[in-house]
Amino acid sequence: MKAYRIAANRGLSSLTQVNQSPRTLGPNDVRVRMEASALNFRDLMIAEGQYGLPDDLAVTPGSDGAGVVTETGADVRRLKVGDRVLPAFWPDWIEGPISPFKTKRSFGADDHGTLAEELVSTESSFAIAPETLSPTQSASLPCAGVTAWNALFEAGGAKPGASILLLGTGGVSVWALQLAKAAGLRAIVTSSSEAKLKRASELGASETINYRKTPEWSNAVREITDGEGVDLVVEVGGAATIDQSLSSVRQGGTVVVIGARAGSNPGFQPSRLIGTAARLQGMMVGSRTMLDQLVAFVDRNRIMPAVDQVFPFEEAAEAFRFFKAADHFGKVAIVHRR
Repeated sequence: MKAYRIAANRGLSSLTQVNQSPRTLGPNDVRVRMEASALNFRDLMIAEGQYGLPDDLAVTPGSDGAGVVTETGADVRRLKVGDRVLPAFWPDWIEGPISPFKTKRSFGADDHGTLAEELVSTESSFAIAPETLSPTQSASLPCAGVTAWNALFEAGGAKPGASILLLGTGGVSVWALQLAKAAGLRAIVTSSSEAKLKRASELGASETINYRKTPEWSNAVREITDGEGVDLVVEVGGAATIDQSLSSVRQGGTVVVIGARAGSNPGFQPSRLIGTAARLQGMMVGSRTMLDQLVAFVDRNRIMPAVDQVFPFEEAAEAFRFFKAADHFGKVAIVHRR
């Protein structure tokens, strides 16, 4: 079986293709022939030493993916051969509140991930894939899609008519935009690219802000919302953007922190939360049940995920380099078989 390995803390140059023996199935396991993978910022963090993994760890990257069940263990009842499935980001978080036990391992970090010809895990680790999407489109649901779903509707508690602010046009933000449009939310999107803002408008953004032209973009958010601020901010930047996110949210609103991609901010004052009465909520992707809910929502609303570029399996290194350049809109995918 062909698979990729990347060495934690060694950079993208450590990505190599290897041949490995297929894993033996346990009684509750299924074997999945992977058809597609999609890249996430976490994959870069692992390679570049920003994820806290041991230096000697070499792992098959990838948490986003889609495939077909080809073999089942003796006690498997929930899935059958031929089912199209998606791996849940946290194999042990099936439902309910988050806990250390449920998040002790994840595909692509603590366990080998999707950038391989096969993936073996317990049947409870997989959700049935959407009926309306191709494998390449479906591959973006487990991490990016579920993160957006949780940020909007679980951690964020957004209801129809609510206003939301989305930072940038990466995989999670674009997923959140598409979900927001289908759910009747008013979405404001920021980017430094006019071309990307145009595409965001075409996907349903109510308003857009070029943060390069408007560095104090929180003022623009206030103007758009008649001085009130938005109900919810999906915060992907982290320390360098959190001040403006708090300035963009209404009193009593919510800032959901899902990433920390931009810079540092040693001067952040937690007392700011008192004046805004805002809720600062962290989250880590979501459960398999959330993935099940997302799949149903996608099928019901005929949502087509935004996939910017698709690379063949043999060109995974090029896919990573393209992804790192951050010129994409939405997701970057890898197709395992054409």
